[in-house]
Amino acid sequence: MTECVVAGERLVLLPERAAWWPAAATLLVADFHLGKAASFRRAGIALPEGTTADNLARLEGCVARLGAKRVAFLGDFLHSAQGRVPATFDRFAMWRASRADLDLLLVRGNHDDRAGDPPGDWNFRCVNPGEILSPFVLVHEPAAAKAGYALAGHIHPAVRLSGGAGESLRLPCFWFGARVGVLPSFGAFTGSAVVRPKAGDRVFVVADDEVIAL
Repeated sequence: MTECVVAGERLVLLPERAAWWPAAATLLVADFHLGKAASFRRAGIALPEGTTADNLARLEGCVARLGAKRVAFLGDFLHSAQGRVPATFDRFAMWRASRADLDLLLVRGNHDDRAGDPPGDWNFRCVNPGEILSPFVLVHEPAAAKAGYALAGHIHPAVRLSGGAGESLRLPCFWFGARVGVLPSFGAFTGSAVVRPKAGDRVFVVADDEVIAL
């Protein structure tokens, strides 16, 4: 775990690719993409099982370890309408039932617009981008907000590190600019995009079980 101060608030950056906001007892998660592997399998593309179990194990591990009272999903909780398959949904429903008192907030992303909101009995509070949890404004696509410091996902940020022998490594990262912070994709099997931070931006890479400031 690595700590940083963003908009005057202490955030703890987790190797599970989520951020913990202790003052609000809130776990911040971007791009969960529930049902992505199932969507591909329904399209005839053979992919291994287990991504939902992996995502839920990491989510539950964070919630249990930190004592979270709220999980705020920064968009793209669901991947697609094709990913709404019984096996995937049943697994999440079982986890939700075990955490019935946990406040789940979803800031809708572009995938959620197509996939729809989670089932009503999962008791999510679903809102459009721009939800204010002062000093933060929760969005999906990175863009500055007038009402506070924007926290976003969407682009699955990563950096490419190069070694002296010509080798390179792409690692997911947390990226905090002057007015917008972007979290890495939480979901397994979601890919990443290399970003180009500006001077003064803070970048933290996720390497195995560590979060390291660059």
